[in-house]
Amino acid sequence: MRIETDRLTLKEIDESHVEDILKIRSNEIVNQFVKRIPPKTNYDALDFILTIKKRIRNNESLYWGISYNNQQNLIGTICLWNFSEDRTEAEVGYELLPDHHRKGIMSEVLTAVLNFGFNELNLQEILAFTNKFNENSKGLLLKHDFILQEGRTDEGFPDNLVFSLKK
Repeated sequence: MRIETDRLTLKEIDESHVEDILKIRSNEIVNQFVKRIPPKTNYDALDFILTIKKRIRNNESLYWGISYNNQQNLIGTICLWNFSEDRTEAEVGYELLPDHHRKGIMSEVLTAVLNFGFNELNLQEILAFTNKFNENSKGLLLKHDFILQEGRTDEGFPDNLVFSLKK
């Protein structure tokens, strides 16, 4: 499922993206606010890609690699996942290599994915969970009219805030 914007292409990730996924998911700045074990080898990145492909096949998530138009290398990723049982709600997740921060890239990509989620998948609500210290992510969500869900928590992640955007 390919989505194109003025500058960017959102595309399916595959085995050819192993080095890009390793670079993105092992980046210290990208992982600064994310609790996960970063991949250490190409094998770890390949395992992640194969897991994502399985989740897509099983209709559990949608996951796109982000690249500039007409370029192969990925600079980030964005996904819709954690769908509610009735498929009216999903969570958005995203990450972007630091060299591409503060250029409007994630805003452009998020607009496209929100549009897809609400208009193609008929979602009624999209949630986003972000670390309370991640000012860039909080700013991005507020810019896109997400609303902080006061008092709602992300189980197991006490430093995360929960944001919501309804159709």
